[in-house]
Amino acid sequence: MLFADDTVASLAAAVDLVNSAEDPDTMTEIAQLREFFERHGYTGTRTGEAAELAAVRAQRAPLRRLLTSARSTAVELVNTILAEHRAVPQLVRHDNLDYHIHAVPAEAPLPVRIAVETAMAMIDLIRSDELSRLAVCADDTCEGIVLDLSRNRSRRYCSTACGNRNAVAAYRARQR
Repeated sequence: MLFADDTVASLAAAVDLVNSAEDPDTMTEIAQLREFFERHGYTGTRTGEAAELAAVRAQRAPLRRLLTSARSTAVELVNTILAEHRAVPQLVRHDNLDYHIHAVPAEAPLPVRIAVETAMAMIDLIRSDELSRLAVCADDTCEGIVLDLSRNRSRRYCSTACGNRNAVAAYRARQR
């Protein structure tokens, strides 16, 4: 299943944000938030202050719940997020990007934009019955989220580190 570029980008950003809470926490400094903002191509305003960092960090648990929910719960969560932030989807074009959907103004606080963009992306997964594209990492010691956009749905680990750790463990078990 192919998803629109903005859907993939929003899901990747949400997964990255949720996984930043894994040990070690990689979203503890304003510089890390700035790098996240730039890496995921967010546009619009941002304050770059400690309060914004705290508000973005506070999004991690609700987004984890959304990304790991069963379909009916995900629908409820998406509808709640969109209603709470009075989301009004509109087609926009800016920078080097062709038309895509924004549902809140560029002046909306960054945590609001993250929540709404994730909810909008989840709409595509829910409508296409593709929530299985999101899973918890297969590494027993990790709670990271996996976004599997591969054709054969073979991605099992949230990172190369988790995949390598499990491959080494399996190799050592076979050698015994």
